[in-house]
Amino acid sequence: MTSPPRYAGIMQIDELRSLILRHARPDGSTPVEGVMIARHDASEHEFATSGTVMALIAQGEKRIALGERVYRYGVGQYLVASIDLPITGQFVGATPEHPALGFGMLLHPPSIAELLLQAGSGSARRAAGAPPSSMMVSDAPAELLDAVLRLVRLLDRPRDLDVLAPLIKREILWWLIVGDQGAAVRQLGLADSSLSHVARAVRWIREHYSRSFRVEEVAEVCGMSASAFYRNFQAVTAMSPIQFQKQIRLQEARLQLVAHPDDVAGVGFRVGYESPSQFSREYRRQFGAPPSLDAERLRGLTTGAAPAVV
Repeated sequence: MTSPPRYAGIMQIDELRSLILRHARPDGSTPVEGVMIARHDASEHEFATSGTVMALIAQGEKRIALGERVYRYGVGQYLVASIDLPITGQFVGATPEHPALGFGMLLHPPSIAELLLQAGSGSARRAAGAPPSSMMVSDAPAELLDAVLRLVRLLDRPRDLDVLAPLIKREILWWLIVGDQGAAVRQLGLADSSLSHVARAVRWIREHYSRSFRVEEVAEVCGMSASAFYRNFQAVTAMSPIQFQKQIRLQEARLQLVAHPDDVAGVGFRVGYESPSQFSREYRRQFGAPPSLDAERLRGLTTGAAPAVV
C-alpha cells in the first residue's frame, strides 16, 4: 500500500532536513555546481542580491522584501527568483537550536532553453506574454521534493555524483517549467521574452550605477518604448529604474566600506553621490546605521557565497 501524498511529503522533508544538517557548509556550497544547501542559526537581516535561483525551505521560515513587496515562505515551499535583484531577507526565529535550513539551485537560461526546445514549440508559446513578477512562492509538489531529495542524497555517494547530478538537475528544471511558476522559468529560457528585456536593463543599470541616466536611454538599450519599458520594469522588480539604481549604489557602497571604513565620503562619491550628507542619510535609512558604524560591524562578519534567498 502506498503512503498518502501528505505523509510522503513529510517524510521527504524530514530526510532532506537531516541531510542538510549533515552536509551544510558555512558558505552554502556543495560539490554539485550551482547547488547550495544552507544552515542559518540567526534571524539577522541580510541585505544582498537574490541571484537567479530556486530556493526551497526544509526548516524555518524566510521573509524577503523586494521593493514594496514582501514574500514569506516556509517548510515545503519554494521561491523562484528570475532576475538577480537587491533584496532584504530574514529567517524568522532562527536559532542554533532550531536553525533555518534550505536548498537552492541556480537557474541557467541556456539549460532552460534546451529543455524548452526538447519539449517542442508549445512550451515556447506558453512563455510569451507579459512579464511575470521576478519572485513568486508556491507549495512544492511531490515530484519536485522527490527530485531535490535525490539530488541531496548524492552528497553521500560521491562516486555517483558526476554522472547522476546533471540528470537530476535537469529533472528539477523540468518540474519548475511545468509547475505553478512555469511562466517565469520559461521566459528565462527565451532570449526575446519580456523578462529577458528587463534582465538586460538590470544588467545595464548595474554596469552604469554610478552615473545619472534617463529612462529613455535604458529603454533604447532594451529595444522598447519608454512607457512599455517602465511598466514592465516595475511589474518585474517592484521598483522604478531610479529606485533600483539607488539600491545598487547603496549595496555597492556597503561592499566598499568594508575595505575602506575611514573613507565614507570617498565611497559615497565613487558610487554616485555628490552630497556626503545625502549618502549618509540614505545609507542609514537602508541599513539602519551610519556608514562608518555599519562598516566596522561588517568587518567582523564573513560573507557566504550562497544567494540570499537560500
